[in-house]
Amino acid sequence: MRAVVIRAHGGLDALELTERPVPEPGPREVRVRVRAVGLNHLDVWVRRGVPGHVFPLPIVPGCDVSGVVDALGPGATGVAPGDEVVLGPLLSCGRCRACRAGDEPSCRDAEILGESRDGGCAEYVVVPDVNVHPRPAGLDPVAAAAVPLTFLTAWHMLHARARVQAGERVIVHAAGSGVSSAAIQIAVLSGARVLATAGSDLKCARARELGAEVAVNYRSQDFVAEAKRWAGRAGADVVLDHVGAATFEKSLRCLGRGGRYVTCGSTSGHEMRTDFRLVFFKSLSILGSTLGSGHELARILDLVASGRLAPVVDSVLPLESVREAHARLEARDVFGKIVLTVPA
Repeated sequence: MRAVVIRAHGGLDALELTERPVPEPGPREVRVRVRAVGLNHLDVWVRRGVPGHVFPLPIVPGCDVSGVVDALGPGATGVAPGDEVVLGPLLSCGRCRACRAGDEPSCRDAEILGESRDGGCAEYVVVPDVNVHPRPAGLDPVAAAAVPLTFLTAWHMLHARARVQAGERVIVHAAGSGVSSAAIQIAVLSGARVLATAGSDLKCARARELGAEVAVNYRSQDFVAEAKRWAGRAGADVVLDHVGAATFEKSLRCLGRGGRYVTCGSTSGHEMRTDFRLVFFKSLSILGSTLGSGHELARILDLVASGRLAPVVDSVLPLESVREAHARLEARDVFGKIVLTVPA
């Protein structure tokens, strides 16, 4: 089969399109013929490498996959060859206390497809049967591949961690990203009001189309001043952020008493600095979050099927253009998801 393989961390030339043996499904595993794979900033980190983290190289990247069930391993249940499916990106042990409570992100053995084991930038991928979800009717493979990681991450951040409530004011940074374009929709669906930030007027306009009440171009406007004008003296209730160092301290200043700052990443830098009097005087909560559970993804797919949430696809490229896709991700020249197609 054709597959994108990363053998050593590096630049775009680290992405090698090559031939590999078709993987065989083991016990309770399913082999899926990939139709489309959505890219995330996670793929860039896997390619570049992260100081202090060891990736199991060589590896096939790609965690957002839609396709067709091709073969079942011994004991695999719940699906049949020919089923059109979407894959959950988080793999967990299924046996520990966290997994039994439905909190798979807290599993100590949790893995991410395309980060800890071979992912979907290939013609075939093998996953546990519990990670296979039916593709919603009316959702094509490309749109389906734009759903899992971004919507699951945003959903878990807003609901499981920040406990967003109807009527609350939510600030969403980097509106053009996959996670944030999903978060705007999820927050609005929950009855919250949203202020989004983005790096261009075009991205701000797209954020408003997704439901943001206010969109601030942080390159030409002071988002703290705009957020305080929007939220008033009460301040914002929630800030959803994966930018990190560039937005952390300013975000805390936007929050009102009892506000919650929830983060799933730090693309602008990992070392956060602030005057912590902001935290204890205003009783702020700083919350970390990673991905989400299978039951959350099932709920998201139901909402997508009903049209209440919609995947945002920036562009569609063939698997052979994976280097171009990575270059555009690094340049932040996207709104929503880049999806690679894998023809039969």
